[in-house]
Amino acid sequence: MITSPKSTIVDYIVPGRGSSRAVALLRDGLLILGVSILMALSVRARIYLPFTPVPLTLQTFLVLLAGAALGSKRGALAMLLYLAEGAAGLPVFTTGGGLASLVGLTAGYLWSYPVAAFVVGWLCERGMDRSYLTSIFAMLPGAILNLAVGTLWLAILGLPAAHGIDHGFVTAMLAGFVPFIPGEAIKMVIAAALLPTAWMVVRRTNKVS
Repeated sequence: MITSPKSTIVDYIVPGRGSSRAVALLRDGLLILGVSILMALSVRARIYLPFTPVPLTLQTFLVLLAGAALGSKRGALAMLLYLAEGAAGLPVFTTGGGLASLVGLTAGYLWSYPVAAFVVGWLCERGMDRSYLTSIFAMLPGAILNLAVGTLWLAILGLPAAHGIDHGFVTAMLAGFVPFIPGEAIKMVIAAALLPTAWMVVRRTNKVS
């Protein structure tokens, strides 16, 4: 079985590939919904640090995996659905839910999710997730985008004195970027290793080339 252009790992492990358009749309809709629910559940596992309003979560890890597994469009749509769920008032963000969370101090990280998932998905659709050598470069832009957009948002809004941090881009970097580099690097490496491994299994079981 030869992989088709712009195909992702989920196209080979989830039933429905090659079915009618209605079945394919239903499958894609369920995948998008499922990933948005996973994003909502993952926010429960968070760790707050005393020097920053930005908590440690597994969400950026899921953003990378969602983009890689679902592809650019479905990955971005899953993230947009997640944001819509929070905007509607569901408690799916670290700050709870509601429109206020989408303009608060950590909103930049949230808004980066659809973009990061799209970029990672676009690169993986072009085969960069199929080898250990290139997979890391497919994940890297997504991880950088998340930290960069989140930090820029912090710098623009300014950090309140309640967190013991003054205003400014440098302090935003120290609060929203630098402390998270090790954790994001670990998530990125794990995500980058999972995709080629999954492709290896698919090749062996379905004879995909």
